[in-house]
Amino acid sequence: MPTDYKELISKFTKEDYLENRVNLHIHTAYSDGKGNYRDIAKQAQSKGYTNIAITDHNTVKGHIDNADLLGFVVPAVEFDVWYKYIFLHLIAYGIDINAHCMQKFYAKNKAETEKDIVRILPKRNIKELIKAIHNAGGIAVIAHPACCWALNPDEFIKDLVDIGLDGMEIYYPYPRWRKYMKFAPVEKLEQIADKYNLIKTGGTDLHDTLL
Repeated sequence: MPTDYKELISKFTKEDYLENRVNLHIHTAYSDGKGNYRDIAKQAQSKGYTNIAITDHNTVKGHIDNADLLGFVVPAVEFDVWYKYIFLHLIAYGIDINAHCMQKFYAKNKAETEKDIVRILPKRNIKELIKAIHNAGGIAVIAHPACCWALNPDEFIKDLVDIGLDGMEIYYPYPRWRKYMKFAPVEKLEQIADKYNLIKTGGTDLHDTLL
């Protein structure tokens, strides 16, 4: 029986993320990460994780090539997209990786999965993207929302909720340069997530070879 990923992810708790039982934000060499997809999955299993998500940028090729690991690995993809003047990352969790409605949103070449200068110029329509994610059986979650340069974070998130946003990435460490580029307090964003009854997710944004 197919996994109901929305139900699964909705049940994960703050402790699941903070105590290293779940990590829903991991990149591999299929995009701009260094790690091997299978190696990372095997590491996670050996360390007692219940689930991880591989969220390579704009591609599901890793999931297609390693379909036998899906279930433990939540099928996911992190899309580069704009909403008005705001650049953001939108993670699609639990999608049917073969869904026809998603195909036009995927990268056409490797550069669109790894090079920042290429990825910051997407032509994806966020309303169409969220609709396609839902049609493919998935949920749409905004990644590291504190890095979105919205003048009014509450209004920004409400607008996204109105077009179908399902969740916010709250339990996120803001590694590397992101720690210096936060435009809103994480505590405020968690309050906003609660206000709009959004699913709260988390992950480390791993780009290395070791969990």
